Amino acid sequence: MKIVLPGGTGQVGTILDRALSAAGHEVVVLTRRPRRPQDVAWDGETLGPWAEAVDGADAVVNLAGRSVSCRYTPENLRAMMDSRVDSTRVVGEAIATARRPPKVWLQMSTATVYAHLFDAANDEATGVLGGTEGGVPDYWAYSVEIAKNWERTQAEAPTPDTRKVALRAAMVMSPDRGGVFDVLLRLARLGLGGPVAGGGQYVSWIHDEDFVRAVEFLIAREDVAGAVNLAAPGPLPQREFMRVLRRTWGVPVGLPATRWMAEAGAFVLRSDTELLLKSRRVVPGRLRDAGFAFAWPGWEGAAGDLVRRARAARAGSGRLRARVGGG
Repeated sequence: MKIVLPGGTGQVGTILDRALSAAGHEVVVLTRRPRRPQDVAWDGETLGPWAEAVDGADAVVNLAGRSVSCRYTPENLRAMMDSRVDSTRVVGEAIATARRPPKVWLQMSTATVYAHLFDAANDEATGVLGGTEGGVPDYWAYSVEIAKNWERTQAEAPTPDTRKVALRAAMVMSPDRGGVFDVLLRLARLGLGGPVAGGGQYVSWIHDEDFVRAVEFLIAREDVAGAVNLAAPGPLPQREFMRVLRRTWGVPVGLPATRWMAEAGAFVLRSDTELLLKSRRVVPGRLRDAGFAFAWPGWEGAAGDLVRRARAARAGSGRLRARVGGG
């Protein structure tokens, strides 16, 4: 198949590009900074020659949008909103004007669309959308509005010949440097991977292998459209999630952090505490109903695989440095 990945140079895009290319698919990445023959330049805002890549493609998986790994200032929140809405709108325009539109358009969304809840799991049918819950920072509602506008822009695009799926993705766990798992593992290795603000908030996640398999599954399943949760069936409270990760790596303890300590750490890391403190208890209702079987349904097994791969990658990097240094 020919699969087009707008915004395919980030962590999730790199995972998909690597796996889909290895499976023999023709992958075209739309990026502001093309470097490879399969990269095509676009600005994420306006139609241009890049739209020719969409015409005749089998599938489009739009991943474009400003990274959430930043301080949630008003400027950055607006950039998150604009980059997601604008890129989704223009992808819809490219599909709408294509002579041979793709059969399916998978649009990245986020599990953050659901409310900050502890006592009930959110699936697509009964989940509670966020934005009105009390006792949380006001700007958390803006994050929910970003997700809603993201999905609304895809839903309203006039593409009658193209099936549309919104991927409400949890955190995608892979050992790649700079990804969320890499950050969490670094905290655990430093002895800082303890409970944050009590650790009762739920962490929803999905192993990178299952993320790729779910994307392939949804491309193939012509009967599935609309919002789909991409999350493993076993979300965990943050304290238990990090306890498993520490044990898997071999770190005996993890220092707990209060809310204000988390704020200070997020400031230093140029990130935001919503990523740590919001309870995302999300489960994959539609994927399971459609018959998708997770290779990594539980965090203990998934963490073991990810740690093994992270150790292998570090060992490989060490051997390469040794060879280069030895000249």
